[in-house]
Amino acid sequence: MNPLASSTILVTGGTGSFGKKFVEIALRELKPKKLIIYSRDELKQHDMRNDGFDAPCMRYFIGDVRDQERLRRAMSGVDIVVHAAALKHVPACEYNPLEAVKTNIGGAENIIEAALDAKVKKILALSTDKAVNPVNLYGATKLVAEKVFTQGNAYSGIGGTRFSCVRYGNVVGSRGSVVPLFLKQRETGTVTITDPRMTRFWLTLDQGVQFVLRCLQEMRGGEVFVPKIPSMKMTDLAEAVAPGCKQKTIGIRPGEKLHEVLLSEDEARHTVEREKDFAILPESPQWTEDPWPKPNVPDGFRYASDSNKKWLTVEDLRKMISL
Repeated sequence: MNPLASSTILVTGGTGSFGKKFVEIALRELKPKKLIIYSRDELKQHDMRNDGFDAPCMRYFIGDVRDQERLRRAMSGVDIVVHAAALKHVPACEYNPLEAVKTNIGGAENIIEAALDAKVKKILALSTDKAVNPVNLYGATKLVAEKVFTQGNAYSGIGGTRFSCVRYGNVVGSRGSVVPLFLKQRETGTVTITDPRMTRFWLTLDQGVQFVLRCLQEMRGGEVFVPKIPSMKMTDLAEAVAPGCKQKTIGIRPGEKLHEVLLSEDEARHTVEREKDFAILPESPQWTEDPWPKPNVPDGFRYASDSNKKWLTVEDLRKMISL
């Protein structure tokens, strides 16, 4: 039996792409005692209910992660929190920097404070490849959020609330994905590519949710879990979505990288490689008396989208996005 079964689970940002897929899978596989959606948009909650997410165990809380008191109320009696709420659109974060800080960093602080007070057992926060050596504000806020969550264990001490993160790349079908843009542009016969050399990590929503569920079972507090996922070339994605269309290069946008990194050389020194993922271990885990696995990643190792061993073909991409 899954150890997460029959738990009371709260999902921040639960009306987003990840949140809806998480709820779908959790209802099917975990049979939770209670499943709480915490988000700030009443219309999205209304639409989610109308889309069939209305199981007897479900509750909908309107609230913002910026509101610590509301989070405390929402977390009463909660066993597990999956923190998916964030401002993640890179250009929007660049133009509204203080808003990104309030939600992505201040929100992380509020989650930790509320979870400690409510004696929640486990918190797993979603991060991004853009948090590694960040070049934009979104990545910088998520890097800080990662540090806040992994070191948040120091506030709970031995036997208390446990905090960890998952860090992965671009998700097929998530909001802000380039796929809808390519679909629209293919009607004109031309799709725009920022740079033909660009590569990205790529996974499906299902894969992301299953990874989160597995990490929730295995986390001990303080880890950043990184899945082993394939890379793809943006030119191949454009060909998969808009075959035969002209690809126009428009230049890399502000805050954008040519390639993404999920695990840096400096992090490799305290990372354990496993069959399906990497676990970046905390460097000073005073909150546990159990010995941690010994790091086994070679010095200088770097897990990047351009040097990945696994690559998606044009046909693979078509299957993933159901074209």
